[in-house]
Amino acid sequence: MTRCRLCGSEAMASVVDLGATPPCESFLAADQLDQPEPAYPLHLRVCTDCWLAQIPPLITPEETFKEYAYFSSYSTSWVEHARTFVDDAAARLGLGTGAFVVEVASNDGYLLKHVVDRGIRCLGIEPSVNVGAAARDAGVPTLTEFLSPETGSAVRAEHGPADLVVANNVYAHIPDVVGFTKGLRALVADDGWVSIEVQHLLTLIEENQYDTIYHEHFQYYTVASAIRALASGGLALVDVELLPTHGGSIRLWARPAEVAGEPFQQVVDVLAREKAAGLQELSGYTEFSARVATVRRDLLKFLITAAERGETVVGYGAPGKGNTLLNHCGIRPDLLAYTVDRNPYKHGRFTPGTRVPILPPERIAADKPDYVLVLPWNLRAELTKQLSFVHEWGGRLVFPIPELSIVEVTS
Repeated sequence: MTRCRLCGSEAMASVVDLGATPPCESFLAADQLDQPEPAYPLHLRVCTDCWLAQIPPLITPEETFKEYAYFSSYSTSWVEHARTFVDDAAARLGLGTGAFVVEVASNDGYLLKHVVDRGIRCLGIEPSVNVGAAARDAGVPTLTEFLSPETGSAVRAEHGPADLVVANNVYAHIPDVVGFTKGLRALVADDGWVSIEVQHLLTLIEENQYDTIYHEHFQYYTVASAIRALASGGLALVDVELLPTHGGSIRLWARPAEVAGEPFQQVVDVLAREKAAGLQELSGYTEFSARVATVRRDLLKFLITAAERGETVVGYGAPGKGNTLLNHCGIRPDLLAYTVDRNPYKHGRFTPGTRVPILPPERIAADKPDYVLVLPWNLRAELTKQLSFVHEWGGRLVFPIPELSIVEVTS
């Protein structure tokens, strides 16, 4: 990578190099196990001019998202998070039956179904054919497209401007951040609102959340770098909320620059926190690589010791972040017998690179392993409750991030 994708600067500094991994959602079918598997460098750098952290765009969104393995509705807590957001946004913005809401990267309709239930006109824009079809089956109007300035203008011409545009967990997923932001501006009404949720680089670094670095995520935002990204498309940040989702996210409330006005105090406060953490100078990034190495060594020590003792370790979940962790640590079936997932799409497949089998969740109760390594650690509360049954045979849960944690659960 020679230039920043936001400001064009060549002043790029290394943050952490995770080697080379396959795309994190490229789960393998059994008949693919003897075929070559491409892997791409996974090296996070930060631009020391605009402070946008980013990886090289070595794969395209079209390669990842035309057929997608992630269905949001399989996470109970995420669906509830979406319902709460819709309720709060409707109250905050006064959205009634005459309003129009657009969600970009709307997945299987997990959020817009709550908008439909309120009788509010809406449209999802979702590039993945398979999950978009699931949304339409659930009664959520969905357009199968990637967002661009042209797509945004076409939707506006056909449906009218949106009072609210939602972009949750997608602002990191697009290499053309300027074009995408211009697409958001094309969608939103001149007096409307844009709400974006994206992982916060501050918590990613503070909490060692390096497994959320993968090829689907092209950039990683602070509020400071998000302000610059929004401005590239004619939007201005008005408010920010700090959220616990994905280990620590920010919800950005933006408006067309002409009507935005001065930012709320919360924006000023979070910018001050980021500056105090050194994220607008190299000092905030220099120790991250060493702390990542500690996470890797501690997890491998645990797994190797368990294997030497004849103890069984299996995984729970097959998220994209889990595949960064497995590949970086070199964890294969000799150390992790299998993992399970609630998504039937993944059953009978294998994790990319490490080729750990993915089975239905019922296998845990049938096999009674000594330990369950929880790969979607960001859902710790939800999954600790779901997996409370492992106490019946003395099983324990293992969380690898932000540091190795072995938990005894109770009923």
